[in-house]
Amino acid sequence: MSYEIKLLFTVLVVVGLMQLQTLVVAEPQVPCYFIFGDALVDSGNNNKLVTAGKANYLPYGIDFPQGVTGRFTNGRTIADIIGQFLGFPNFIPPYALATDQQISTGVNYGSAYAGIRQETGRTEGERVTFDMQLQNHEAVMSRLSRLQQNNTFTQDYLKKCIYLVNIGSDDYINNYLMPNNYPTSHIYTTGQYAAVLTQQYSQQLTTLYNLGARKIVVYGLGLIGCAPTEITRFGTDGKTCVESINNAVGLFNDRLKPVVDLLNSDFSDARFTFINLTNIQETQGGEVLPNVACCQVRPFDGQCIPNSVFCSVRALSLWYVGFHPTETVNTIFATRSYSALSAMDASPYDISHLARL
Repeated sequence: MSYEIKLLFTVLVVVGLMQLQTLVVAEPQVPCYFIFGDALVDSGNNNKLVTAGKANYLPYGIDFPQGVTGRFTNGRTIADIIGQFLGFPNFIPPYALATDQQISTGVNYGSAYAGIRQETGRTEGERVTFDMQLQNHEAVMSRLSRLQQNNTFTQDYLKKCIYLVNIGSDDYINNYLMPNNYPTSHIYTTGQYAAVLTQQYSQQLTTLYNLGARKIVVYGLGLIGCAPTEITRFGTDGKTCVESINNAVGLFNDRLKPVVDLLNSDFSDARFTFINLTNIQETQGGEVLPNVACCQVRPFDGQCIPNSVFCSVRALSLWYVGFHPTETVNTIFATRSYSALSAMDASPYDISHLARL
């Protein structure tokens, strides 16, 4: 199958972006919002780590209201925009900086190069793996319980919150697809790896449930084979993207949705929902744009070269860096996650519905 990523670039999108910048809602739809994941949602947790995975320099954040923060794009992430849709007046703070006064409305635990697997991303240095993010969340829960001085109230409070999980890309990009650095591709076929990965992911999502989460958004993986750096590394054999990578990721997504369905069956008091990023990418109408990065990137990891030249019209670019999309693309992803255009976008319900449950 030949994959093409399309970007809907119309006056409506531009106006929507402008309106979302100043969106103000009197009361958030849920009391709090917790974010887990990798560089697609990281808002600064990697800034003080010993790692190559940092975005605390220009030209990152060139379009973000607060400037350079550690977000791996030109502006807002998917998680930021969904937080605005949910009515939060401020961006959810990163765990590394969250104060006691802030944690009652949520925490962002995301970390670039983090994976479902513990070893994922280790060649790039320090990162906060998904297991470690869950441990950090447990610590925040303890802090919150002490502040509220009522454990029962805290437990009931946390059940009403939205928990967004967007992780797994690096388990391919910085693990399985790097055979010289990681053994996984020598041990597992693509199908076996997808099975092992989703099994571990299911256990981690169960841990999140056991920590009190009841409204959990689980993102599938996007078309990693269309990322500019993967195209440079592997070539496309004349196709638009690296189809072998997209096929491997597709096996993971095909297993992840049934995992979400099973979790809903096993935990009747919880509401898990699956966001199909691949479907959103494949069905987004509009202008076909090239798979090239907006900023000048380092060849070894696809990140922006510090203080380098970047494209002047970011809204006409799919990718800001070698692996991460522009704010415009994040807005499309977030919009269709929050309010699905089809049943294929979100299952069993989109985030706006989940918030009302």
